[in-house]
Amino acid sequence: MKLRLSIMAIVAISVLMKLNAQEISDTSFGKGLINFVAKDSSFSVKFAPRFQVRSISSWDYDGNQYGSAEHNFIVRRARLKFDGFAYSPKLKYKLELGLSNRDVAGANEYNKNTPRYILDAVIMWNFAGNWELWAGQTKLPGNVERVVSSANLQFVNRSLLNSRFNIDRDLGIQIRHKTNLGKDFLMREKFAISQGEGRNVTEGNEGGLQYTARLEFLPFGTFKSKGDYVQSDLKREAKPKLMLGFTYNYNQDAVRERGFAGDYMFTTEDESKNGPLFETNQTTIFADAMFKYNGFSFMGEYAKRTADDVIATEADGTPTGDIVLTGNALNLQAGYLFKSNYEIAARFTTLDYEKETGALPTTQYTLGASKYIVGHKLKVQSDLSYTTLDGNENNITFRLGFDIHF
Repeated sequence: MKLRLSIMAIVAISVLMKLNAQEISDTSFGKGLINFVAKDSSFSVKFAPRFQVRSISSWDYDGNQYGSAEHNFIVRRARLKFDGFAYSPKLKYKLELGLSNRDVAGANEYNKNTPRYILDAVIMWNFAGNWELWAGQTKLPGNVERVVSSANLQFVNRSLLNSRFNIDRDLGIQIRHKTNLGKDFLMREKFAISQGEGRNVTEGNEGGLQYTARLEFLPFGTFKSKGDYVQSDLKREAKPKLMLGFTYNYNQDAVRERGFAGDYMFTTEDESKNGPLFETNQTTIFADAMFKYNGFSFMGEYAKRTADDVIATEADGTPTGDIVLTGNALNLQAGYLFKSNYEIAARFTTLDYEKETGALPTTQYTLGASKYIVGHKLKVQSDLSYTTLDGNENNITFRLGFDIHF
């Protein structure tokens, strides 16, 4: 017994000594908290946690004067990201988990009423030449603003166009390919077949599948460090760089108000909401552009969603109260990064919904200022937005926040 206790004590002391010993790593801030490659090069893993904290102050205008301010402090995002390769550098993976309230919200009967921790769980296999097969849950090849990571934004958050019309994450497969059309001219083709109801659905597939196709054209060659999917020209492109993208998305027999998201559209209005689901085909198209040159950046997007039936109805044609959010939107934003790594930016967004939705047309003007301490990995951002609903109801919102990404 004494011998066993002595051995346990020695082991405990050894562990504590190792924990207290200072270790020097060859990694640096922003390159991942852990970067590990197996000795036989059979796999690698990079672990990079990150979080965003922000404060929000908002004033509504009632036609005579602005009301008292509403203030809110939130941890907008808190995430654990793992990526690397498995078995071969041609077989990559990404796993991203969300821990904030916004990341795990959205529980319903189709995901067993549980938190939705998993954001990405995808493998990417370069099986031949310029061909890649993606399988799992990740972002669909939709509008450029949505595919840009929330860690790499020019403003405190994405635009109203994105929040109302994007097609987000889904579970399925994707085929990706790139073609050289000339000396510098590059074309990228992306195709996806997915479940059509968004992330973390566990109770089978309701309605039909979702089909997405995207073409991207880069006439002046590739951006530095994949800068076509990073907002702000942090790399200060020495030559003009441009990406033009076009996306077509068809969600067959969609059962949610925005295809991948929103309320499920039930055809039986009762307290239990347990009737059959209303199904309608939804189509979303995007046209977008990203341009960068010598500290100047510009991004423009157009989105349009249509549906075979905008208003959900019972079998006898009686409206249920659920409505597909259809219409179109335009978002334009530009910024200039000074050599001091301060940036000023401006954004203009309009939303124009179809009459049947009952939603009011919206216009928003946003001014932003950012300080990039270590690029997007450590930054402080603020923006001020003026929003009008149908030209009558007005709102002013100020946001201030910071990002830290190991």
